[in-house]
Amino acid sequence: MLPSIKTTIGFTCALAFCASAQAASGQSYPNKPITIVVPFAAGSGTDQQARIFAQALTSEYKVPVVVDNRAGASGFIASQHVARAEPDGYTLLMTTNTTHAANAHLFKKLPYDPVKDFTPVTLLGKGQMMLVVQNDSPIKSISDLLAAAQQRPGKMNFGSGSSSSRVAGEMLKQLSNIDVVNIPYKSNPMAVTDLMGGQVDFMFADGPTAIPQINAKKLRALATSGSRRLSIAPSIPTVAESGVKGYDMTYWTGVYLPAKADPSLVQRLNEMFIKIAGQPEWKRFQETTAGDVATTTPEGLAQFQAAESQKWGRIIKAAGIIPD
Repeated sequence: MLPSIKTTIGFTCALAFCASAQAASGQSYPNKPITIVVPFAAGSGTDQQARIFAQALTSEYKVPVVVDNRAGASGFIASQHVARAEPDGYTLLMTTNTTHAANAHLFKKLPYDPVKDFTPVTLLGKGQMMLVVQNDSPIKSISDLLAAAQQRPGKMNFGSGSSSSRVAGEMLKQLSNIDVVNIPYKSNPMAVTDLMGGQVDFMFADGPTAIPQINAKKLRALATSGSRRLSIAPSIPTVAESGVKGYDMTYWTGVYLPAKADPSLVQRLNEMFIKIAGQPEWKRFQETTAGDVATTTPEGLAQFQAAESQKWGRIIKAAGIIPD
């Protein structure tokens, strides 16, 4: 039986109402405080980035934007919190490949789904890590580090406060055939503190965390983790240049909403974050912390994340890491 004209008109009007409501939800946003949840501690690279965006978004859109640090459990706590939030645009997750690419291969079971539980908004940046030791350490090069590890198998350790940091250390261990022990931390700043205090022998730390301590002469950089030298530190070789062939490790940062967010809202947020990412302060931050500005469409982040998950799976398997 064909629907009546009245029913058809009613259905059409309902669709029109939904479309206008969706458009309005994007156009009227934001009109109350926004929370950016970060899965790492205050002072971490991701935290520093979130605070730059929080301040800029507050200034640009005239609503309070606060950073909520929920560190620990390899990002599980923050990810679960955002996954359970309302997808109304007022609770965001600024995170990295730790929670959304690496964890799926580091753990047998996750308490969240990095794809199904989130709506991608945009990629924000990519960066290299730095292999660092205490500034007064007798180790002055990767050659020194590998020699020391070979002389004392199983006695040296490395700190890690993120999956990127851990896998970077495990990859060095695998490719150079050394026996060193991983010491996990809730966040990289905590590991850096123990490194400076002599409780940790070395670690890979993200640029925003490591570079201030290097400039303050509290840490010494032995190498960078990517495929090219950094423009801000051209004298520091890459790990691969230093004799560990095939070594290449980078990290990335992106923004997500909970699943089932309204498409017009996602587009609005994408435009907002890309606008801030184009401002001089963000570009300057990336240039001075071993990073590059990198933005995408929401669909672009979804595709990038899928490719990165496959890449991290290969790296983790090659590094010989057994999922916990």
